[in-house]
Amino acid sequence: MRQNLVIITSFMLGISFFGLFGCDNGRNITTICKNNPEICADLHKDSWCMPEKTKLIQNRLDLKDTPNPTGKQLYQQLTYLEDYSRCIELASGVQHIIHTNRTADRARAFRLSTQNLSLLQEQTRERQDPFMSYYQWTRFNDTAALNRLLALENAGEVTDPFLLAQVATYYSNRNAIKAQQLYLKVFAEIHYDDFDANWLLGLASTYRQTQELEKTYMLTKANLLLTQQKYSEDKMLALIGGNKSLAAELDSYAENLIDSLKSGKYPTSTVRSWLEPQAQSTDVKPTADALVEEK
Repeated sequence: MRQNLVIITSFMLGISFFGLFGCDNGRNITTICKNNPEICADLHKDSWCMPEKTKLIQNRLDLKDTPNPTGKQLYQQLTYLEDYSRCIELASGVQHIIHTNRTADRARAFRLSTQNLSLLQEQTRERQDPFMSYYQWTRFNDTAALNRLLALENAGEVTDPFLLAQVATYYSNRNAIKAQQLYLKVFAEIHYDDFDANWLLGLASTYRQTQELEKTYMLTKANLLLTQQKYSEDKMLALIGGNKSLAAELDSYAENLIDSLKSGKYPTSTVRSWLEPQAQSTDVKPTADALVEEK
């Protein structure tokens, strides 16, 4: 109880709260700061680092009246504060010739952001929920936190798609089948706005390890379509023995996968039935007609 009180008090002084940049609905940061000056007191005042500043302020507003923040809320606060601190560090090195006070204000904000980040990291160090275990592992190389996260996932206590994807990434070079299962679960549950195209490459890598090269090709192509990255067509074709007819078919699967993810129809899509482990025994690929019908 005492620890929670310390954390929330620190939030009120300038360490915590949420929202998405670009979503107004009464969450304009000028209005928030006017009505809740304690939320913005430690931040800089000019227009530098506006996206990072906006997310941090809106997150602080969300947590202001939250007596017991979840691990995910604390994780968001920590990462928003990290992003803000990195940005304002760069901005503090830009000298304003006319308004020198702005340079000083940004330097002050950077100093306070590092102090607040360190304080919040210390206050949350004993948290053992999935999100904070992930944070402690990735920020402090805490192997105990990693083992705890893996144990929580194995016990079915990690349900957030983002975290499941991180665990899948961990397993991708250690246990390809386990990683496949996790990535596929993420694909079926994630909202497209939160989807990371790199997960397509992660899943593709696991299929390459299990020598399922058609799936490797298809997932890699889906990533390339989403990211618009340049690539070598010859190297892509080499994955499937240079079979251009098969490549055209798999390109259609890749487009269907993207469409199904964007539309939220992936859980019931034909392309999912091809990717899922239970379909591997028959290795039945969706027909071109089926893919057209799904679109």
